[in-house]
Amino acid sequence: MSKKPDLKVKLDAIELQNPVMSASGTFGYAREFEGLVDLNRLGAIIVKGLSLEPTKGNPPPRIVETPCGMLNAIGLENVGIDVFEKQKLPFLQTLYPPIFANIYGTSIEEYAELAARVDELEAISGVEVNISCPNVKAGGIAFGVDPDSAFSVVKAVRKKTRKHLIVKLSPNVTDITIIARSAEEAGADSLSLINTITGMAIDIETRHPKIANITGGLSGPAIKPVALRMVWQVVQAVKIPVIGIGGIMTAEDALEFLIAGATAVQIGTANFINPQATMDIIDGIENFLAQRKIARVADITGTLETNTPIADF
Repeated sequence: MSKKPDLKVKLDAIELQNPVMSASGTFGYAREFEGLVDLNRLGAIIVKGLSLEPTKGNPPPRIVETPCGMLNAIGLENVGIDVFEKQKLPFLQTLYPPIFANIYGTSIEEYAELAARVDELEAISGVEVNISCPNVKAGGIAFGVDPDSAFSVVKAVRKKTRKHLIVKLSPNVTDITIIARSAEEAGADSLSLINTITGMAIDIETRHPKIANITGGLSGPAIKPVALRMVWQVVQAVKIPVIGIGGIMTAEDALEFLIAGATAVQIGTANFINPQATMDIIDGIENFLAQRKIARVADITGTLETNTPIADF
């Protein structure tokens, strides 16, 4: 019997048994998917975004289906760091994959305080910083759209944690590589991208927005080409690992991101459509490698050939 392909990848000193991670905000605190998937097969689990205090989020309606995707304006609803530590973490501690806490704040001070709290939790392997949130002290502009703001918040978090630091980048910028380099310079250990693209939908009968917040974050297959392009660009611009996110529904989608240079991928909207999407993608990657007698998933990472002539049809 032939040897199975090696799916292990590394994010700095953290080894993942495969490159498939759950994306924050789409997998709850993992227990929600217990019984639907084998949680211990995941490469890593990223929990729903956490704030210092519990957050109710935006009023409904806050999700609407769109062609090839969905818009959401959940408003980062979550239980807060205290409840997370007391009620959610005990279950997460029983799981094999590394656990990452996604954090967000409305000021640099909030980010720093949250990072310090998470740093005390031994069961947490790393922090993913959502810099797509509005900086209330700067008139509501998102930290992630300005390189100086991005640098400041990442630097503040870096000072408060020894854990692996992932910075999640916003696509709502002119040049994502500038933000990526700022985050790297400030101390990020890896980058994840992309977060959702700002969009909206209108009910033509009522002439009202379909989402109470008016705008929301577009995710799903519709954004995959944009995400793939941005991941490829950022891989060229930084020296740290890049994690691909955006419209990954199948193993073939995930493989595109890996070939573009991503070390790992996160699965988001696909979980709502097919709760077993992460398992299917892990199996699909393994089958792809086995069929082509490729020994390690790392052997296809960053193998995109961009100087091949396009056939003239």
